[in-house]
Amino acid sequence: MSNDTGTGRLLLLVPTTSYRIGAFLDAADRLGVDVAVGSNQRQVLEQYSEGRTVTLDFGDVERGAAQIELYSRDFPLAAIVGVDDETTLIAAMASKTLGLPHNAPESVAATGNKHSFRTRLANSGLPAPRFTLVPVGDDPDRAARDSFYPAVLKPLALSASRGVIRADNPAQFASAFRRIAAILEDAGSRGDAARHILVEEYVPGTEVALEGLLDDGHLTVLALFDKPDPLEGPYFEETIYLTPSRLPADVQAAVAATVTHAVAVLGLREGPIHAELRINDKGVWIIEVAARSIGGLCSGALHFGPAGRLEDLILQHALGLSVPSVEPDRPATGVMMIPTPAAGVLCKVAGIEAAGAVAGIDDVTISIATGETLVPVPEGNRYLGFVFASGETPASVETALRAAHDELEFTIKPG
Repeated sequence: MSNDTGTGRLLLLVPTTSYRIGAFLDAADRLGVDVAVGSNQRQVLEQYSEGRTVTLDFGDVERGAAQIELYSRDFPLAAIVGVDDETTLIAAMASKTLGLPHNAPESVAATGNKHSFRTRLANSGLPAPRFTLVPVGDDPDRAARDSFYPAVLKPLALSASRGVIRADNPAQFASAFRRIAAILEDAGSRGDAARHILVEEYVPGTEVALEGLLDDGHLTVLALFDKPDPLEGPYFEETIYLTPSRLPADVQAAVAATVTHAVAVLGLREGPIHAELRINDKGVWIIEVAARSIGGLCSGALHFGPAGRLEDLILQHALGLSVPSVEPDRPATGVMMIPTPAAGVLCKVAGIEAAGAVAGIDDVTISIATGETLVPVPEGNRYLGFVFASGETPASVETALRAAHDELEFTIKPG
């Protein structure tokens, strides 16, 4: 690619399992940016690609950062962007070493460990649930007797609701504890994340997600998503996101203020953030903050007219370019992460054309190929697919998404 911006090379850190690489490469192409991809598996054409790809150890953060430093000696870097949870800390550490714009590694690390995150926010003055850390080796029945209820048990570092389970009584707690321990073993978790389970007080209320961009600590809210489906457990599979939010203006302002306060306490100052919050009569509660943008293909629901897509804004900020004012170019948009209806082998998907023909639907993407195995949450962490819609109001977008989903039929062979 050409380097019309004169900014030097941008390194994108992307796990091979990520949905995000295409959107970021398209953004780099639109901006005329000289880009390379760092991944955790060697690419077939790496030896022929003139430094356009580099293999990195994402499992060892310090080693991965050192590999980036070595790469930069031959290919000087202007910016490093970690696209997913797995890569944000390596990006921060390497950027610090190379003197590039970055968040403090310790701040990024706090967002990537749910117990560290809760500990950092515990004395912030923000509403916060009770929480405790339980070793995986503890007796589940004893831990259940000592717990508060209702509770939500969580792995420290897994994403996409994997291993997150609500328990309303000791029997459910013990069952969830054993199940999460098995998930951690299957996921190959390392270090503290493999040895502990976080137990939090369940926070009831309306759930929203905020997409933002930090510039020297200043938060620009890019979108506030409503989640119209109740997420009450026992599992917490994401489904529909709608923007703009239908919440009153004062509540939306309180959400933005809460996120601003939380990222300041965490020490985050640069780049994209994705926050999950719940709202009830006691206030706005931070559930999670990630030092990266929205996951899956969900960024496809965000359109900013001449400013481009979400990935354009992220890359412009990372490279120190002027980020244009961000105003959505559509009245309302939304995305449905297609729920996984059952475990088994996906044999057939019918109704895609009919779903795409529903008024207001922009695209239907099935992200798991036929013949592959479906694993629902809490064990699974892959979306079956994504449906995108736009319209005059969030209500019309929600109606379109639900109607399109009703047209889809999945044939799944148990196994």
